[in-house]
Amino acid sequence: MTYYTPIIATAIALHCAWAAAPKFDRVYGSHMVLPHSVKVPITGTADPGESITINFGSTTITTKSNADGKWKVILPPMKPSATGRNLSASQNGETTRLEDILVGELWVASGQSNMLFRMNETNTQKEDIPKATNSKIRFLNNRPQSHTNNAHYSDKDFANVTTSNFYKGEWQVCSPSTVPTMSAVGYYFGEELCKNLNIPVGIIHSSLGGSEIVAWFPKEVVDNDEKFSSLRGNHWLQSHLISDWVKGRAKKNITPRLNSGTPDHPYKPTFLYEAGISWTTQLPISGVLWYQGESDAEIIDNKQNSMLLETMINSWKKAYNNPKLPFVMIQLPRINDGSKLRAGWPEFREMQDDVAKYLTNVYCVNTIDLGSTNSNVHPPFKRPVGERAAATALNKIYKKKIACDGPALKDCKPKGNKLLIQLTNAKGLTTTDKKAPTEFEIAGADGKFYPATAKIEKVNGQTAIISLTSEQVKAPTQGRYCWKYFVTPNLINSDKLPARPFRTHLSR
Repeated sequence: MTYYTPIIATAIALHCAWAAAPKFDRVYGSHMVLPHSVKVPITGTADPGESITINFGSTTITTKSNADGKWKVILPPMKPSATGRNLSASQNGETTRLEDILVGELWVASGQSNMLFRMNETNTQKEDIPKATNSKIRFLNNRPQSHTNNAHYSDKDFANVTTSNFYKGEWQVCSPSTVPTMSAVGYYFGEELCKNLNIPVGIIHSSLGGSEIVAWFPKEVVDNDEKFSSLRGNHWLQSHLISDWVKGRAKKNITPRLNSGTPDHPYKPTFLYEAGISWTTQLPISGVLWYQGESDAEIIDNKQNSMLLETMINSWKKAYNNPKLPFVMIQLPRINDGSKLRAGWPEFREMQDDVAKYLTNVYCVNTIDLGSTNSNVHPPFKRPVGERAAATALNKIYKKKIACDGPALKDCKPKGNKLLIQLTNAKGLTTTDKKAPTEFEIAGADGKFYPATAKIEKVNGQTAIISLTSEQVKAPTQGRYCWKYFVTPNLINSDKLPARPFRTHLSR
């Protein structure tokens, strides 16, 4: 028999009485979706050095918190399940319980304002919001607590602009009451995945209007790579890697405190990654849905922009510990805005396509026909954008027989006064208005482009030949398609998918 002195016994009793219930880390919550068919880490905090028991369904795992109070267990691979189960963590009789957790696909949706664009802002909101009743779709909608309007920040804004305070959100079940403020592209993407895979789908959404690529870099990338030294401290506000618009807006916001230190700002390099992505990286997500580029496209430099985009994608793959992590990005669409901000959109589209060709499991979704016919950088028709992104994921990643590729450049060949363009993915090549293909241009040795008369010469299975001619170009050597910020394309294949923009001399 063991005896305790009254003081020790009292201390033990007090310890048990005061023991706090274990906590789950931020990414976990009631109504979430855990990834299927892979080992799933579950992490949290508790009193240091104590035994923690984790239960999920029929699985029970016991571990011990370390000296800092952190704990971690690994759930074994699980089959997809639309049956809600509880996830609990217990310590000394105190339990924290998360409810109604499903198992399925888990994606991260991120980028700038066209990803942030809400369901209640779309042209299909009246039709689609009342129908958003699929309880197998769940989302963690991280809402920015301050934005980057053209004004000085208030004290409240500065209090919100910290990596721990900037995003607020909780897991929710898809319903007409919860979906209105959700990312529209993220919702339509998840809806299509859920419908075609017939398993639960979770979307973790963190994005911000106007954000540039380097705001989504992990901190270690900027700290450890000298080519990003201009992004450190307040130097970023003069960096050649960041567009004038981004720097100008940030300076406007933080001017009240700019001379008294290095105030945080949402566009500050690494800020958005640390605020909205870093705490999700322990989960083995299915992929990333990315819609961003409007802010970086102001700098017309394919070499620089491809380096930035590739760095971000590779750093996320490393952070999620998955070199094959799928990355589905939305290509910039058309916009009827002749300002300096949009002048580099053709080059940026090419850069996006180029990066997708060279990186593993990276895909670029053509939306050239879905942008604005005016200068609105936020076209309200987001359903076809999300659907095309989902079709790409379903085809490329999930190996479903769902069409996702429009006609694309395969080769070109000068022939007298013609330039012959060979397209792939061109089965049933036709035009939406049954007229000749539009938006083609050709140039000769002088590099001056002129509008071209285009004719569909031959369609053979997935391959087609288009001839291009112009009275102004007697011996064409190069061509391009949809090479303007605003175009009215009409070339599609039998799947009604539009031809991809291109120029015949590639950027690499």
